[in-house]
Amino acid sequence: MRDEIVTIFGGAGFIGRHLVRRLAARGATLRVATRSPNRAGHLLPMGDPGQIVLVRFAEEEGTIAKLVEGASAVVNLVGILFERRAGDFERVHGVLPGRIGAAARAAGVARLVHVSAIGADPGSASLYARSKARGEAALRAAFPEAVILRPSIVFGPEDNFFNRFAAMARIAPALPLLGGGTTRFQPVYVGDVAEAILAGLERPETAGRTYEVGGPKVYSFKELLEYVLRVTGRRRLLLPLPFSLARLQARLLELLPSPPLTRDQVTLLERNNVASPSAAGLAELGITPTPLEVIVPDYLATYRAWAPTLPMA
Repeated sequence: MRDEIVTIFGGAGFIGRHLVRRLAARGATLRVATRSPNRAGHLLPMGDPGQIVLVRFAEEEGTIAKLVEGASAVVNLVGILFERRAGDFERVHGVLPGRIGAAARAAGVARLVHVSAIGADPGSASLYARSKARGEAALRAAFPEAVILRPSIVFGPEDNFFNRFAAMARIAPALPLLGGGTTRFQPVYVGDVAEAILAGLERPETAGRTYEVGGPKVYSFKELLEYVLRVTGRRRLLLPLPFSLARLQARLLELLPSPPLTRDQVTLLERNNVASPSAAGLAELGITPTPLEVIVPDYLATYRAWAPTLPMA
C-alpha cells in the first residue's frame, strides 16, 4: 500500500493506533479522522514526517466526502460503548457507516473495511447490537464490496476489559460475577484485529464478506476474572450478581459521565460473545490467533500485588 492514501475514521482509538503503526510501516499516507486531533498526537511518531495527518471529524456528509476524497482505501473504527444522550447508538453505529460507504462509493474508493461487533443482530434486545446490525445493512446497501469484521472482546495493552478488572481488584474486596459468570467470550488480540483489517484491505477475495473474529480459546466470564486475579497475584471474592440486580445497579451507574456499566450492557452480557462455528474468521484471513496468555501478563504487570523478597535460608 506504499504511497496510497488511507482514511481511518476513529483511528486514534485502541484498535486505531495498532492499525496506524502497521499501515505507516507499509508506506501508506494516512488521514486519521478523529473528533479530537489534539489528543491524537501520539500517532504522529509512528510514521515519517507528513505521512500521518490528523483531521477533525464531524458526521456531516459533506465533511465525510472531503475526508475520503482521493483515498484508495477507507477504514471505519468508530464505535461507542454507551449513549451520552438518546439516539447516540443509532447515529454512530446505525447511520454513520452508510454515510461513509456512500461517500466512499462516490469518491471511487476501491476498498473499505468496517469494524462492527459479534452479536450485531437486528432482533437483539440490546440497542447497541441492533444499531450495529443496522449500520452493517446500511453499509452493504451503499458499498456492497465492503469487508465487515465482527470481533469478540479485544485485548491488548490499552484494553478496557483486563485493565478495568485488574484495577478494580487493587481496591475492591470482591469482583462482580454478572449473571453468575457463565457468559462466554472469545478474546481476540488487538494486533490480530489490525492484521485482519490489513487483510481486508489487501486481499481481493475478502470483498463483500463478513468475518467473525475471535481468539483461539473460549472462556467464561468467571474464568477471565480468575485469570486476572491469578496474573496479578490477588485473592478476591467473586460475588455472583444476578442480571436483575445488575440492571438496578446499572440504572444508578448510568448517572455518571462515563458509566462503568449500563442496562444495555447488562442485556448484552446475557448472550455469549463468541464466533459462530459456521462464520469465516481469522483462519480464512491467514492469521493464527494469539493466545491471551502470551500478551496479557506483560501489561498487567503494573497491577501485580507487591510481595516482599524473603531472605534465602
